[in-house]
Amino acid sequence: MKNLGLFLLLISCIGLQSCKKEQSLKDAKATPVHAEIPTDVACYKAMYESDTIEMKMITSKDNKITGDMTMSLYANPKKVGKIKGEFHGDTLLVDYSFYQGADKAKIFTNPMAFLKRGDSLILGNGKIEYYFGKSYFVKGQPIDYDNVKYKLTSVDCVDK
Repeated sequence: MKNLGLFLLLISCIGLQSCKKEQSLKDAKATPVHAEIPTDVACYKAMYESDTIEMKMITSKDNKITGDMTMSLYANPKKVGKIKGEFHGDTLLVDYSFYQGADKAKIFTNPMAFLKRGDSLILGNGKIEYYFGKSYFVKGQPIDYDNVKYKLTSVDCVDK
């Protein structure tokens, strides 16, 4: 009889715990992810020969960076996507998730590094490696910000 009482107590504790977990999942789903008000919104544009890069960068209260970026590069399909990352000193490291051309079903993600100098962002060149299907800058290899094509300058933000 004593064992039956312990067994029923154990079952009721497990049942209550699962109800708690379900409620916390409901609470997490109810909280909007993008409810945070940005502390800063900045827009940048770079032009090099026939290429154009446009970026809208949104900074949140916790200094996380999100935004939109479009890359129109000569003889390549247009890349349209989102950036997500953060500043490390004067270096902005982001993941750029984008689709190319009309194929919106296939999403690519590449790391990007920008060096902030004044009101400009310089897109760096670095060696990239792939690990378990994700691309990263090679650890220990420098990112070059001197021999670059794209220097994004600050522009007024215009909603399209």
